Amino acid sequence: MKILDRYILTTYLKTFFSVFIILMMIFVLQTIWLYIRELSGKDLDIVVIFKFLFYFMPKLIPLVLPLTILLASIMVFGSFAENYEFAAMKSTGISLQRAMTGLSVFIVALGIVTFFFSNNVIPWAELKSFNLRSNIAKSKPAMLLGVGQFNPIEGTPYNIKFTRKHGDNDQYLDNVTIHIKGTDGRSNSTTITSKTGELVNEKDSNVLKLILLDGNYYSDIATRNVKSRNKKPFAKSTFEKYIINIDLSQMNNVDYDEQNQTDKYNMLDVVGLNKTIDSLIKKEEFTHQTISKNLFQRSAIIPNNRAVTIESDSTYLGPVLDIFSTKEKLEMVNTSLRTLSGAKQLVITNENSNKIAKEWLNKHIISLHEKFALGFACIILFFVGAPLGALIRKGGIGLPMVIAIILFLTYHFIGMFAINSAKNGSFNPILASWFSTLIMLPLGIFLTRRATADKGLFEFDNVIEPIKKIFKIKDKDSVDYTFLNSFKSNELLNVINNYEALGHLEEIRFIAIKILNDRGIPTKQLREEGLAINTDFENSEIIANDYKEHTLFSITLYIIGVVLLVLHFVFNNNKLPSLASASIQLSIISLILYAIYFFKSYINITKFYRHINKQEKKPSLFLLILGFPLYFIPYLFLNDKMKEDLKQNCLESLK
Repeated sequence: MKILDRYILTTYLKTFFSVFIILMMIFVLQTIWLYIRELSGKDLDIVVIFKFLFYFMPKLIPLVLPLTILLASIMVFGSFAENYEFAAMKSTGISLQRAMTGLSVFIVALGIVTFFFSNNVIPWAELKSFNLRSNIAKSKPAMLLGVGQFNPIEGTPYNIKFTRKHGDNDQYLDNVTIHIKGTDGRSNSTTITSKTGELVNEKDSNVLKLILLDGNYYSDIATRNVKSRNKKPFAKSTFEKYIINIDLSQMNNVDYDEQNQTDKYNMLDVVGLNKTIDSLIKKEEFTHQTISKNLFQRSAIIPNNRAVTIESDSTYLGPVLDIFSTKEKLEMVNTSLRTLSGAKQLVITNENSNKIAKEWLNKHIISLHEKFALGFACIILFFVGAPLGALIRKGGIGLPMVIAIILFLTYHFIGMFAINSAKNGSFNPILASWFSTLIMLPLGIFLTRRATADKGLFEFDNVIEPIKKIFKIKDKDSVDYTFLNSFKSNELLNVINNYEALGHLEEIRFIAIKILNDRGIPTKQLREEGLAINTDFENSEIIANDYKEHTLFSITLYIIGVVLLVLHFVFNNNKLPSLASASIQLSIISLILYAIYFFKSYINITKFYRHINKQEKKPSLFLLILGFPLYFIPYLFLNDKMKEDLKQNCLESLK
C-alpha cells in the first residue's frame, strides 16, 4: 500500500469509527426512549436490560452504517479539498479517482461484510430481541399497592384494598379489605376485613406476611338447594389477630431466554427465506386451485336429464327457459341465485385471507432482497459522499452534517415509502427493496463525474445555455472565452499581464484568474508567483464564496420545505395522518434552516459591499424581506449581481 493510500484510509477510518460510535449511541438512546414503556416498572434485572440493548444494536446497523459512510465521506473529502490537499495531489498528477481507489477497495469489502452481517447477525438479533420482548411483556409490573383501590396480586387469589398506608416503609395499613377468589378463579368466595394491618417481608424471601388486627372473616357457604343458594348463606367469624402468608414466587416467573417464535421473515437468512418463499408460492397456488374447485362444485353444472321433446331437424331460436315448464323455470332460477350467492360469499371470505397471505409473501421477498441491497447502498452512498465533499470543499461537522442528514433522510424515506407500498401489493416487492439505492445511483455517477472534471456542484449555465442554443439566442456584445480552457497555466498568466498587447478586453483577466482557481491554484499563490493584484481581492473572494454556499443551501432548503408543505396538504386530504405529520415536521425543520442560511447570506452581502467600499450598491433589507417567501426570485437576481460586482472588484484590484 502506498503512503498516499495509507494516509487517506487512516484519515477516513478515524472519522468513520468516531461517527459510527456517536450515531450508534444516539440510536441506542432513541431505542431506549421508544421501548421505555416495555421496560419500566417490571423490576427487570440489569442483565436483562443489557441483553435487550445488545440484541437491538445489530438491528440499528441498516440505519447507522449508511449514514456513517455518507457523513464520513463528506467530512473527509471536504476537509481534503478545504485544506488544498486535493490541489496538491492534482499538481503531482494524482486525480480524484486515483485518490479514491484505495478507499473504494475498503468500501467494497465493507459492503460484502455488511451482506454477511445482515444475513447472519441481524436475523439472530431479530430472533433474540423479538422473543425477549415477548417474554418481558409477560412480566407484570412490580407489586405496588395503591390506596383506595383493589390491588390484585399476580399468581395468588388475593385482592387487597385499604384506605391509608403509613410508616417508614408504608408497611402499616388502615381499614383493610381482602377478597379471596374461589376455586373457579372468578367469584370472591371469602372476604376478610380488619381495622389495621401490617406488611412484613424478610430480605431475599418470596413470602409476604400480612398481619391483620381486629377484624372479621366472611366465607360463602356452598349449598345444592336452590332456595338456600338464593339466600346467599355465609359464615362469619371474628379475630383479634390473623396472619396471611402470600407466596410471591410465581409473580414474575418468566424465562427471558425462551424462544416461542423462530420463523418470522426477518429472523431468516437467505437460505431460509428462499425455502419459505418457495413454500408460500406453492401454498398460494394450492389455495387458488382449491377455491377454483370449490367454485366449480358450487356452480351445479350437471347434466340435465329432463326429457324435452324436440322435433327432428328443427332449430329453436327463442329463449332457452321457454323450453321448460313454469315450475322448472322457478326451480332453475332459484338454484342459480343460491349458487351465485354461495360463490360470492366464498370469494369474499377468501379475499381477506388471500390478501394477508400475499402481504406475508411480499414481506419475505422484501427481507430477502434488503440483505443484498444494504451492501450495495453502502458502496453507492460512498460514491455520493466522497465527490460531494470534494465539491463543497467543507470539512468538519457543520455543513457536511446538514447535507448528509438531508441526503440520508431522502434515501431513507424513499425506501420506507416504497417498502410500505410493496407490502400491500401496490408496488413490486423486489423493486421496492432496491428503489432508494437505485435513486442514489445516478446521483453518485453525476457527482463523481463533476468532481473528476473539476466542475462546480451546480451550474445554472448548464441549463440556460442549451435553451439559448435551441432558440439561437446570443448575448449582446458577448465574447466567447472558452478557448482559454486549452491554455496552460503560464499562458493564462501571460494573458492576465499582457491582455492589451494580445488584443483582448479587460474582462479576460478575470476569466483567466477563475480558470486558474478552478485548476486548484488560489489567488494567493498567483500573487506569490508574481501576479500584481491587491490582497483585498482575496478577502472579497472568501466573502463571495461564503455567500454562494449559503445561498445554495438556502434555495435547497427552501425547495425542500415548500415541497414537503405541499405534500402535507396532499397527505392530509387523502387521509394519511402519519405521512402528513411527518411531512409537516420535516417542512418546519427545513424552513427554519432556510431562514438561518437566508440570514447568513444577508450578512455576507453586507460584509461584501462594506469590504469593497460600495455600500450604496447593497440591496435594501426591505426588498430582501419581501423576497423571503419567494426566495427563488432574489436568489437568481442577487447571484448575478454579486458575480458582476466581484468581477469588477477583481479588475480594480489588478495593478
